[in-house]
Amino acid sequence: PAIGEEAPMNIEEAIKTAIEFEMRVRDTYVEALDETKDAVGKRIFKLLSEEEHNHVIYLEATLSQWVARQRLSLDKLDTALPPVEAIQQEIEKLQSSLGDGKGKNELAILKKVYDVEEETSRFYERLVNDLPGEGKEFFSRFLEIEQGHVTLVQAEIDFVNKSGHWFDMAEFKLADY
Repeated sequence: PAIGEEAPMNIEEAIKTAIEFEMRVRDTYVEALDETKDAVGKRIFKLLSEEEHNHVIYLEATLSQWVARQRLSLDKLDTALPPVEAIQQEIEKLQSSLGDGKGKNELAILKKVYDVEEETSRFYERLVNDLPGEGKEFFSRFLEIEQGHVTLVQAEIDFVNKSGHWFDMAEFKLADY
C-alpha cells in the first residue's frame, strides 16, 4: 500500500474488526437508550441495539465457521428496517408535517449515534471495495443494513431539528418489509 493507505484485510481480520465495530455501535445505542427521555426514541434505540447485537452474534458464529473451514456462510442477514429507498420515501411523506422545534438533548444523542453508524458504514464500504468474491458478497449485506441505519438516524436528526419531536417508526410500516 502507498503511504497513508491501509493494507487490505484478509477475511478473518475483517470479521474480527467487524465484530468490534458492531459492538461499538450496539453499545452506543444502549447508551442512547439510557440517555433519551423520548418514548419513541427509546423504542428506536432498543430496536437498533438489538439489531446490532444480533450482528455481533452472527459475526461471531461466522468467525468460528471461518476458522474451522475457511468458508463463509452467505446466509441471509435480516434487518428490522425497510430498505433505504423505502425509508427515503417515508421521510418525504413526513416532510410536510414538520414545524420549528427544540429537542437539543435528543439531537446530541442522535449525532453521536450517527457518527458511529457512519464510521461503521464506511468500514463496510471499504471491505466491499477491497475484498474479493465471497468476502465482498458477505459484507455487502452489512453495508446495506448500516446505510439504512445511517439514513434512519439522519432522518431523525432532520426531524428533531425541524419539529423538536421524534417521528414514530410505525410510520415506516415495518411489517410490510
